[in-house]
Amino acid sequence: MADTKSKLVDATLRVVATEGLAGASARVIAAAAGVNQALVFYHFGSIDQLLTQACRQATQARVALYRDRFDAASSLGELLAVGRELHETERAEGNVTVLAQLLAGAQTDPKLAGPVAEALGLWIAEIERVLDRGLADLPLADLFDRPGLARLVASAFIGLELYEGVDEAGATAAIDALTQFAALTQVLDDLGPVARRALKAKLRKATR
Repeated sequence: MADTKSKLVDATLRVVATEGLAGASARVIAAAAGVNQALVFYHFGSIDQLLTQACRQATQARVALYRDRFDAASSLGELLAVGRELHETERAEGNVTVLAQLLAGAQTDPKLAGPVAEALGLWIAEIERVLDRGLADLPLADLFDRPGLARLVASAFIGLELYEGVDEAGATAAIDALTQFAALTQVLDDLGPVARRALKAKLRKATR
């Protein structure tokens, strides 16, 4: 039984990657999995539930694959380096196509919106843990909304993964710009105490 469910989940991801959500019918998914169509409804109840499970399991597996790399990152620059590696691997393996389809579907289907948001939350949690470590010792750490920054980084990479399909050079330039921002945080960390206090006062005033 577990083997059949796994086959259906794997087949769902393959079908979404090649046929899109519009082509992810019970018949097509069952054929891709090599099982009877009735088993889709027996194990999952509906296509929406199967898509939900596939989204959840796939994201959990991908996050687990990169967890050691996230754990080793201790700065924004190192986090972006992980992001570059992740970006290249996920696009090469076709996972960006699946993400694009699920994000598009979630815009109009409330049944998908929750699971997709939950899946993105798994990535955001890893990013936030890195930011907690990387920004903790910065002189301006208390000026950063780390949960918000984690979501900004995640949404930037999601957007870049989708954008690269139409403008690869532009996406590369955007990633380089994020890297320059990471370098700026290192410069701030190297400032002397007087310069830190002056900059911090100016930033506090500017963000009120």
